Amino acid sequence: MNCTSAKRLAATVLALSCLYLMNLNEAQAKIKLPAIIGDHMVLQQGQQNPLWGWDEPGTKVTVTVDGQSHTATADDKGKWRVNLEPLKVGGPYEITIKGSDSVTLKDVLAGEVWICSGQSNMAWTVANANDGDLEIMTANYPKIRLISVPQVGTQEAQDDFNGKWEACSPATVPNFSAVGYFFGRQLYQTLNVPIGLIDNAWGGSSAEAWVNRKRLEDEPAFKAMLEKWKKTEETYNHDQAVAAYNKRLDQWKAAAKNAKAAGKNPPNRPRAPRNPLTGNHRPANIYNGVLHPTIGYGIKGVIWYQGESNAGRAYQYRKLFPFMIQNWRDEWKQGDFPFYWVQLADFRAEKPEPADSDWAELREAQTMTMSKLPNTGEAVILNLGEASDIHPKNKQDVAKRLARWALAKDYGVDIVHQSPQYKSMEIKGNKAILTFDHVGGGLDTFDVTTPIGFTIAGEDKTFVKANAKIVGKDKIEVWSDAVAKPVSVRYAWADNPVCNVQNKEGLPLTPFRTDDWKGVTAGVE
Repeated sequence: MNCTSAKRLAATVLALSCLYLMNLNEAQAKIKLPAIIGDHMVLQQGQQNPLWGWDEPGTKVTVTVDGQSHTATADDKGKWRVNLEPLKVGGPYEITIKGSDSVTLKDVLAGEVWICSGQSNMAWTVANANDGDLEIMTANYPKIRLISVPQVGTQEAQDDFNGKWEACSPATVPNFSAVGYFFGRQLYQTLNVPIGLIDNAWGGSSAEAWVNRKRLEDEPAFKAMLEKWKKTEETYNHDQAVAAYNKRLDQWKAAAKNAKAAGKNPPNRPRAPRNPLTGNHRPANIYNGVLHPTIGYGIKGVIWYQGESNAGRAYQYRKLFPFMIQNWRDEWKQGDFPFYWVQLADFRAEKPEPADSDWAELREAQTMTMSKLPNTGEAVILNLGEASDIHPKNKQDVAKRLARWALAKDYGVDIVHQSPQYKSMEIKGNKAILTFDHVGGGLDTFDVTTPIGFTIAGEDKTFVKANAKIVGKDKIEVWSDAVAKPVSVRYAWADNPVCNVQNKEGLPLTPFRTDDWKGVTAGVE
């Protein structure tokens, strides 16, 4: 190659390199928005709403919508944030964001935004609920907007996720949370405003997985739980677990082949190992991978359906559950937003005689949370469960009971919303006279006129089935000929209690006990 050709080649390479760098810089100098902020989203009415994203550090970003304009400068990590003034309910609005380039968000509505969270009973889909086929074909609600957050378990806080807002339709609703959708639909039909629903539920998840790890570490009550996890984190090797599983699988295949040849049933196939380090029980895993990318987005409140995975540690849940709620509220920086949950349904075999129950103790822990935090509420669903299925398919009535709380407490609708709850006990001879709060139109029974589900005990702490009689709008008399001097009364204290007391509006009496005797999950960490 002569000198002239070499110079031309060098000049060409230099030009192409410059062009490549210019294109690279241009490609990098783009506004990036998180999935939670996009076309078709719903912004919470009546409050300021944060919008955020990323651009080149130092870039001035301007956001305009409906006559208002806000400017922010991207920090050294490229993140910027503005707060929109409240938008009038309705829409659609267009939001323009200008920085290194320009992005326009279309079909944005202003209305009511709720997070639908918890474990599998919240994740349970519309398609699998009662009359799922009918529900899907009628799900034409373009002003209800849906977004789902994928299940990512990690100790590293995530800033984004793979998802998008979509209008509710027969095409988008089948795999969405059934409780979430039915709740949102009830609000929409009652309030006639746009509804935004964020589904981030993860089946089988433990409550501690939804909490900031630093907050857990700062609380002495969770020290033992975290120490157990630290041992797992230091010793667990997933590659070794998979290798061991593959050996068992090879052995199973050989055994299954021999069984088939002999005309016998094959042994059960071994279960593949789940990595606890990326799963839904490790403290903070879901907080980081699922919740964190949405923290700060403008919401009205949260509906929650979880507790089955913590039932064996029900006494711990007394502190853990309100601790989790407070953690969310602290980090959202929207004050004490409403938080409503579903109490555990009836499940497992019915017991012929009174017995201890971890599920009863978990229900008790859930109920206690209402007295520990403001703007909280519990939907009691003892009459909606299925003994042989931990996933009751009647999600419509579950959602309605949650919606009652929201409509009454947050939207000014005059409606009975809270289940009757134990207030006090007076002993007269061999009878206990119980008084209840929140009885609505008065105490009532379902199916048969006699109240059932009560047990009674004396000082020996031995419970027996009790007789009961409604003796006033808010009072029930309980007794047993086997207990001369009653000390304690319990109601619906079982995994799957046989009980029938409700108010005249059909909301079941909240399970309770009048004693504080040590339970089976006391001290379990």
